[in-house]
Amino acid sequence: MSTLIRREKEGVEVAYFQDTRIIDESRIETLGKELGDLVANPASKKIVLNFQNVGFMSSAMLGKLILFGKKCKEAKLDLRLCGINANIDKVFKLMKLEKVFSIDKDELASIEKLNKKGWFG
Repeated sequence: MSTLIRREKEGVEVAYFQDTRIIDESRIETLGKELGDLVANPASKKIVLNFQNVGFMSSAMLGKLILFGKKCKEAKLDLRLCGINANIDKVFKLMKLEKVFSIDKDELASIEKLNKKGWFG
C-alpha cells in the first residue's frame, strides 16, 4: 500500500503522508522508497511535502527526510514542507531542521512561494 498521495496543484507536485504516526520500520522503508521515486520521477521541479495528517514520526523518519532533502538539492528540485504540527515542529527546531528545510504553515503558502514571480522569485 502506498504511503504517499501525490497530486499536482498550480504546477507544483504536492505529496501527502497517509499515516498519522510514522513509526513502523517497514512503513518508513516504504516511505523512503516512495520519496526516492518522487525525486527520480518528479511531475514538477517544485515539490511540497504536506504533513497535515502526521501527528508523530520517529527519528528514523527524520533521517529519511534529511536524505530526501539532499537528493532534491542534487536533482535541483525546489522543496518546501508544510502542515507540520506543534509536536513535530518542536523536534524540527531541536534538531535545527528549519535551517535545512524551507517550512511553511500551510500548503497554499508553500505553493505561493514556489510559484513566486519576479526578478528575485
